[in-house]
Amino acid sequence: MAAVRAFVGLGANLGEPEAQVRRAIEELATLRDTRLVRASSLYRSAPIGYTGQPDFVNAVAEVETALAPRALLAELLAIEAGFGRRREFANAPRTLDLDLLLYGDAVITEPGLAVPHPRMHQRAFVLAPLVEIAGAIVVPGKGPAAVLLAGCHNQKTEKTGVR
Repeated sequence: MAAVRAFVGLGANLGEPEAQVRRAIEELATLRDTRLVRASSLYRSAPIGYTGQPDFVNAVAEVETALAPRALLAELLAIEAGFGRRREFANAPRTLDLDLLLYGDAVITEPGLAVPHPRMHQRAFVLAPLVEIAGAIVVPGKGPAAVLLAGCHNQKTEKTGVR
């Protein structure tokens, strides 16, 4: 299989979120048949949904991978598990969250796998770091990420550090 350009969203708000996101980016660089191309700066954002929790630290990484989408997702879930991720309830605090945002231009809707990530086009904490590293990227079926980000102007997302 030829390498595909994919984007992974990273987030954490328990433990040491900045350190965990940085370590998770390093883990992405070790995935089989995958090369880390670049990663965004770190961004701090308020939680969405369940708001009674600490702010999140987020980033986006670009990878080139020969893994199929489901295999890449399995690797991401394994990394989360290694960081002690628990899924107690929707939008719960987490030690690490890895989302497969984009996989080339693919649109995939299968049980347990949706690409593009279903809510990424509505989330400044995803779009800001994505636009930072891939300014002209288009979210299939939704439009240019930079235009989508402008539509999220009411969501506070602050760049906190360069990776």
